[in-house]
Amino acid sequence: MIQTVFNRYEKKYLMPESVYLRLRERLIPYMKPNEFGASTICNIYYDTPSNELIRRSIEKPVYKEKLRLRSYGIPALTDTVFLEIKKKYMRVVNKRRIPLRLSDAYAYVEQGVRPSANGQILREIDFFLQRYDLRRAIYLAYDRIALEGRQDASFRVTFDSRIRCRRTAVALEAGDAGRMLLPEGFYLMESKIQGAAPVWFTDILTDLAVYPVSFSKYGTAYKQETADWHVEKLLCHWNDNWKERKAVC
Repeated sequence: MIQTVFNRYEKKYLMPESVYLRLRERLIPYMKPNEFGASTICNIYYDTPSNELIRRSIEKPVYKEKLRLRSYGIPALTDTVFLEIKKKYMRVVNKRRIPLRLSDAYAYVEQGVRPSANGQILREIDFFLQRYDLRRAIYLAYDRIALEGRQDASFRVTFDSRIRCRRTAVALEAGDAGRMLLPEGFYLMESKIQGAAPVWFTDILTDLAVYPVSFSKYGTAYKQETADWHVEKLLCHWNDNWKERKAVC
């Protein structure tokens, strides 16, 4: 069965490959690859002509929302993709999505050709489309490894590498090439859980000096394009050997 509703807490962590490899080894007794395992995730983020949604998001409001089109791998126009509305309120992430043929998803979001299906999620997306004047804003892709708990499958951890973006050819069917957001060898980890993280997980992160960061893929791309800001500022807590955390950045 395709999961269409997600409610959870999410935390993000950045780390170099040396730490990633040590962490993966430490997770083996507790976690295993989920049904997706390794995959390439491709996304189109929609925004207004003035970039209203991402500008509001990087201000870190109590509530924020976004709309994206997601595929697993590079799809053809006849393949099934997911149209997702993602909301965050008081640290809780709510993601709701519907499966659509790629050509139908484009027609719905960009031309107002509503799918024949019905349901609460579709009505929520209807309202979102009525509220904002949307366009294709950016393409984002990354290679993901997804793990789930051996004892509790609802506890998930993902590792994203080779995060890349582009502002031209913003189409899922146009391949997954793009400009890299992170330096070579860096990984973005996300933990996804409905309650508190397991004690063994927090102990491992503390032992490896891996701590949460505020990081948005779309937000990072936008800030790199519009301001004197570089992702290296987020990575300053790792020294030149990528092994120890600096006390002061």
